[in-house]
Amino acid sequence: MLIDTHCHLDFPDFSEDLSDVIARAKAAGVEQLITIGTTLESSRRAIELSEQYPEVYATVGVHPSNAMEAPADFVSSLREMAAHPRVVGLGEMGLDYHKLPGSEKPDLEKQAATALLYSRTEDLETVVEDGAIKARQAEVFSAQLELAKELGLPVVIHQRDCWEDILTQLAPYDHQVPGVFHCFGGDATDAKLLAERGYLVSFTGIVTFKNAERARDAVAAVPDDGFMVETDSPFLAPTPVRGKRCEPAYVVEVAKAIAETRGVSPERIAELTTATAQKFFKFPN
Repeated sequence: MLIDTHCHLDFPDFSEDLSDVIARAKAAGVEQLITIGTTLESSRRAIELSEQYPEVYATVGVHPSNAMEAPADFVSSLREMAAHPRVVGLGEMGLDYHKLPGSEKPDLEKQAATALLYSRTEDLETVVEDGAIKARQAEVFSAQLELAKELGLPVVIHQRDCWEDILTQLAPYDHQVPGVFHCFGGDATDAKLLAERGYLVSFTGIVTFKNAERARDAVAAVPDDGFMVETDSPFLAPTPVRGKRCEPAYVVEVAKAIAETRGVSPERIAELTTATAQKFFKFPN
């Protein structure tokens, strides 16, 4: 048995054949799936899917890329949705600096702007906009962490290009709020640090890519009870289906790659990750 701990079944990519997608997952031995909320509306759809399919559970949350659009009362909405019996966690939540307005400038232009102390109005406006987005992401992340602490729920964490900031913001919640860094892209040192601070990591199809030695180093470094598997469907389809739409059945390929890296059987990885996921998410009976 395997559990795909992170997929986005409410995305339009699955609107035409979701029943077939879930059937293929079951046929592959993937018996439970967690569909992840990214906005309030996405979270509501995730719950609806969990009601429709007995294999599916849901999390509810606001993704950092959607933080600017989150309404003022979003925490109240999440609290209400989190009471649903099919909801097993909050998220995905976190920080993401990858596509800030300032990141879209060529490096030479940013360097020149720095040298000129942002004398040009548009450069100053970009800096201000980046700061506002970072501040709102941090605010939305913090509010969801507080809600998780209040409700005793685990959190699914998204981080991209913000390593130091996210570690700083999480520090008050270390060993207090269970958290998993989904789609983990760090190295072995990063993985060990997170384990010391009480967090899990979750691996995707990235571990099957030829140039993913960094990810495989992390795979080898985490303790047996320190990781889970996911697809992040419809993204990151593993080898040998890379470039196609990803779906939960492909978590089998993730488990195989991890097994090869750790020198154990795929069945052992299934056993370990299923036990970890069941302990972390506490699926209702």
